[in-house]
Amino acid sequence: MDTTSTRAHDAVRTAPRALATEAVHAGRDDLARQGLHAPPIDLSTTYPSYDSRGEAARIDAFAATGAEPDGPPVYGRLGNPTVARFETALARLEGTEAAVAFASGMAALSAVLLVRGSMGLRHVVAVRPLYGCSDHLLTAGLLGSEVTWTDPAGVADALRPDTGLVLVESPANPTLAEVDLRAVAHACGSVPLLVDNTFATPVLQRPAEHGARLILHSATKYLGGHGDVLAGVVACDEEFAGRLRQVRFATGGVLHPLAGYLLLRGLSTLPVRVRAASATVAELVRRLAADPRVARVHYPRIGGAMVAFEVYGDPHEVIGAVRLITPAVSLGSVDTLIQHPASISHRIVDPDDRREAGVSDRLLRMSVGLEDVEDLWSDLDAALGQRPHRGAGNCATSHNEPAHAP
Repeated sequence: MDTTSTRAHDAVRTAPRALATEAVHAGRDDLARQGLHAPPIDLSTTYPSYDSRGEAARIDAFAATGAEPDGPPVYGRLGNPTVARFETALARLEGTEAAVAFASGMAALSAVLLVRGSMGLRHVVAVRPLYGCSDHLLTAGLLGSEVTWTDPAGVADALRPDTGLVLVESPANPTLAEVDLRAVAHACGSVPLLVDNTFATPVLQRPAEHGARLILHSATKYLGGHGDVLAGVVACDEEFAGRLRQVRFATGGVLHPLAGYLLLRGLSTLPVRVRAASATVAELVRRLAADPRVARVHYPRIGGAMVAFEVYGDPHEVIGAVRLITPAVSLGSVDTLIQHPASISHRIVDPDDRREAGVSDRLLRMSVGLEDVEDLWSDLDAALGQRPHRGAGNCATSHNEPAHAP
């Protein structure tokens, strides 16, 4: 069975396909001619080779460019056929030449910073809010990076000769604030724009179409979709992918083949899951916006399955009172999760920086799953507690306006 042929077979197919079709078939195009229906899971860590001279030449080629070795696999840290199928599929969905998978979203971001840092480009321009651990990685300078925080309109002015990266997240975690990606990409000039597309997924936006060179996903979230796999991935052009593979090989942040299999399976239902959950969220947003116990609702114009809202009461009491909804960190699963960002996902961010970025102490973030909307509302309604007396004012929904860079 030829487990290395999927990329070559996928590359020769040029007819455009709808995203829903790509989600089901990308990374699997070679299966039928191999007599297979489900993708195989290759758990090998090493592979036999009787041609040591040829293997040495392939390793030399990888060391030079980071291109995937031709022929059979060499070693699990260099690449894995099952993981390669997921990478092929994700690149197809994002509309990029390649994708490189890692053991987690933070490993993926770290690899990008290491690639740019190795070129002497350690300065990063970033827009808050970001995922709390991404914020911390940049602020603490753990990888030798230096960060300048700015709003989208200030990106161009923040660039320096040693700027290696501009980083935005849109919709942002946890406020769901949106950025005009095309305007920011223009402001970046020759500096690569990295967009964290975890919340939107390629179902709602494809940042490469707006000028982003790098697209980051915490694949743990919507791409996996079932809360049972930890992974990260960067979609990009082949040149940058080669550098990322070299960093992955050197640092060891590889994705396990079983995780690659689960992610490929998760992609097949991604459009259906995102669209179904988005329809439920739209109804929940309508009810939350009219509820006198809720001060403000944050929901992006792009839509999606995430909603954030600020309560007048104690947010910790809401977390403690849910019964159907799961009070847990993370997002993008088939079941609904709720968490208090100031206590968990963004606790590591300085409190003043956190509040300045719009992450208030009364903000709750909810990732809506595939449950029935009435059951979710019944649980949320009970958790919000007693309604105020008649006459109390209602809140208004806040659609986050995209901010335009110059």
